[in-house]
Amino acid sequence: MRFLLTDEQREFAQTLDGMLGASGTPAVARAWAAGEHRPGRALWARLAEAGVFGLAVPERHGGAGLLPVELALSFTELGRHAVPGPLVETVAAAAFLERLGADTVAGEWLPRIVAGEAVLSLCAGADPYALDADAADAVLVVPGDTVCRTDAHGPVQTSLDPARRPARPLGGTVVARGPVVTAAAAHAVEVARLATAAQSLGLGRALLAATVSYVKQRTQFRVAIGSFQAVKHRLADTLIGLEFAQPLVHAAALAVAAGAPSAGREVAAAKVAAGEAGYAAARTALQLHGALGYTEELDLSLWIRKARPLRDAWGTPADCRARVLSG
Repeated sequence: MRFLLTDEQREFAQTLDGMLGASGTPAVARAWAAGEHRPGRALWARLAEAGVFGLAVPERHGGAGLLPVELALSFTELGRHAVPGPLVETVAAAAFLERLGADTVAGEWLPRIVAGEAVLSLCAGADPYALDADAADAVLVVPGDTVCRTDAHGPVQTSLDPARRPARPLGGTVVARGPVVTAAAAHAVEVARLATAAQSLGLGRALLAATVSYVKQRTQFRVAIGSFQAVKHRLADTLIGLEFAQPLVHAAALAVAAGAPSAGREVAAAKVAAGEAGYAAARTALQLHGALGYTEELDLSLWIRKARPLRDAWGTPADCRARVLSG
């Protein structure tokens, strides 16, 4: 497959990159990790103005329709800039509500998601925790063929990534039951995996760029460490992993857009490749930054500590490989 982005898609990604680059996302992420959500919600509103959340919402509710390619481009930039919050969970919740067919509930939440006025978290699958439930306006919990809405949650748990704040949802009101819930949840998981894969890809790109810049400046024996053969090989391996993951992410987005029967497997394959590539980039960044890479004060730690949680979110590599092999 020869995949080329359109001029409009490239301009959209570049605009989002520029906006986020000027938004001071490290400070936003540190505030979010401390439980201070106002800077994050302000950035959330700017993302809504840029049209990010409308990419997962149908036109009749004020969105642009589900546009998986543009959604993947958006989340690549969100990962590149380490934007905190339940971004994946909100777009997955939007995809879930659209497929659920409950017009009353969808009409209540989807226009607010597009406008950046509502933050949702979705808890579907085997993971009993909802991401950033303390910051969400509501949490949708899908145990089997039932979906419940709740505003209550247990204590926030610690995470390798301090900007990820999982909590167990408590109680809730039943919104819908039946096979339609199961089908909608499966679609939402596909969207969540695609967005998470794109985040991992952007995260890896940012880590690689920062590491390349650092090894050009850091010297040993009066020469830049970037001139050492072992360092070049490590960076080349990292780049190859990211370059191989990118077309898988784009192909998965096209499969979701087309409603292809193979979409679930293609999304799972993209999730494995991008998650592993992002995690490898984090390990490379940690090693080549040396002792500096282990410090929390370094903003790069915000990216490094995201890599493994993103790799495992919405399906571990083992889960996604099993999905690929399921046929």
